[in-house]
Amino acid sequence: MRVVSLVPSLTEAVAVSAPGALVGATDWCSHPADLDVTRVGGTKNPKVDRIVALAPDLVIANEEENREPDLAALRAAGVEVLVTEVRDVPQAFRELARVLAACGTGARPRWLDEAEETWSSLPLPGRRTTAVIPIWRRPWMVLGRDTFAGDVLARLGVDNLCATHEDRYPRIPLDDLRATAPDVVVLPDEPYRFTADDGPEAYPGLPCALVSGRHLTWYGPSLAEAPRVLSEALRAAHR
Repeated sequence: MRVVSLVPSLTEAVAVSAPGALVGATDWCSHPADLDVTRVGGTKNPKVDRIVALAPDLVIANEEENREPDLAALRAAGVEVLVTEVRDVPQAFRELARVLAACGTGARPRWLDEAEETWSSLPLPGRRTTAVIPIWRRPWMVLGRDTFAGDVLARLGVDNLCATHEDRYPRIPLDDLRATAPDVVVLPDEPYRFTADDGPEAYPGLPCALVSGRHLTWYGPSLAEAPRVLSEALRAAHR
């Protein structure tokens, strides 16, 4: 089986579950750290000719991360493309099982069972907090409705104040975001790399949680430790 992945989190999932299956991945596929495959460009601008030259049995993609014209070009070249859709945690587990089966893993990997058990056995949050979750600045963009990351946070007791917005990733002026008066501002390190020196200064007087984007937005092996890692970062914001 020869697989090319255009989704960083799926790259990690396939690499640890079907060793040797991956022959290509995007420039943004950073896990596992020792991944040694042909790089095929970005998630939004993959090099179709390079992918076709790898003669993959399957290309795995995501309806949100990848562009339909690129996927259509691959199909036109005779390449099979599996497209995932992930809007919440349960759907992530279903899609991961589908992808790994398509990649020839055979038995369901142990990490997937452990991750699903971790999420299904989460204790009810002691209290709920409200948040805005920027994912970009210049202009400011935040999580809106119907997102995987929003569902992750909701299951940890964090309610997205922009979850009823008509857009999934709305652009909202900074003054309007401040005016929502959230309990916490959640600042991930991807897709925009928010840091202690780049992000919190825009929200004076508000607690800011700097969180791992991999644990907030990736659906793969990181799901097993995501509740713990994210919860620790959220608690640290209130100290």
